[in-house]
Parts: sequence; C-alpha cells; structure tokens
Amino acid sequence: MEKPFSPSCERNRAPILDVLRRYFADRERVLEIGSGTGQHATHFAGALPRLVWQSSDRAENLPGIRAWLDEAALANTPVPLEFDVGGKWPAEHYDAVFSANTLHIMAWPEVERLFARLPDVTTPDAMLIVYGPFNHAGRYSSDSNAAFDQWLKARGAHMAIRDAEAVDALAANAGFALIDDIAMPANNRCRVWRRRRS
Repeated sequence: MEKPFSPSCERNRAPILDVLRRYFADRERVLEIGSGTGQHATHFAGALPRLVWQSSDRAENLPGIRAWLDEAALANTPVPLEFDVGGKWPAEHYDAVFSANTLHIMAWPEVERLFARLPDVTTPDAMLIVYGPFNHAGRYSSDSNAAFDQWLKARGAHMAIRDAEAVDALAANAGFALIDDIAMPANNRCRVWRRRRS
C-alpha cells in the first residue's frame, strides 16, 4: 500500500526528538499512543535504537503504520498494537509513554480514561510526554490555535484544544507530576510528567 503521509509529522519530528533524547535517555520501552501515520515511530525508533518503540492506534490506522515500519525494517519496532483507550489495554508495562496530537482529537471522557488507565501499563518511575497545542486558564496561546480550535469543533463537537491545568489534574490523579513544559514550533508544547513512586 502507499504509505500515509503527514506534513506536520515531518515538520515537528526534529524538535520532538530533541525532547525525547533528553527525557527518554534512560528509558527502555516506550508505548506510543495514537501513532497515526507511523512516521514518528520510524523516525524516533531509528534515532533511538536502544529503545523498544511500541506503536499503537485504532485498527483503521494499523495498515499505514505497518507500511512505514516494514519499510524501515528496524529491530526495535514490534508489530503495532490495535489500541483504543476505551477498549482493551496492553498487558505489558512500559517505562515511557509518548503521544502526539491526540488529546484534542479525543472526547474529554476519553482523555480522562487515558490518564486514569496509565498506571496499569507503566512502571513506578515511568515518564510521560505529550505533544500538541494547549490552552492556559481557558485562553488560547495564539490566534492560530484559536482558529485551529474552531476548525476542530467544526469537524466534531467532541474535539477541542485542552486546558493544560485540566490535563495536569488528570495526570496528578494518576500519580504523574509535571516536570517540564517546553515551547515547540507552531504554538505547540511538549509537556513532560514523571510517575511518582508510591
């Protein structure tokens, strides 16, 4: 099949990789939630060969992800998992979780479920990195994000840019403490949490 392609993945992969190099330096197994086209999985796994990069997404996206992984033929990319936050979760445990441009696509109850279930699939010291746009105190960070939010809501009433404070509260309830909030190109952020040992 012809591989799916996202121009935004090509644009943001280098700055995201800089963040991953820093915060996943001592990690071993990463679960990527919402791998989309598969471009991020191949780029990050290729650049970080000692990490096992487990991609995952809904069933309809798996053929495209497999096309990217098959072409790259990397030793550290297992077969992508069929995964929906509202369905069956992986049985394995990971010391890192990464997700890009997913929270604003999910309905808010799905975002809540995502964070609530993270302790079930992560080690006690796991790192979590989420990339995408965020609001602060209910305010857009830029005119372009305001326009993007209106575009999202026109596509589906359940979609919206999420407030950072609300997401932080979900993370805290799941045992994850925010340790960094990094400005990225195009008015996006990389927010980094670490799971607190109980």
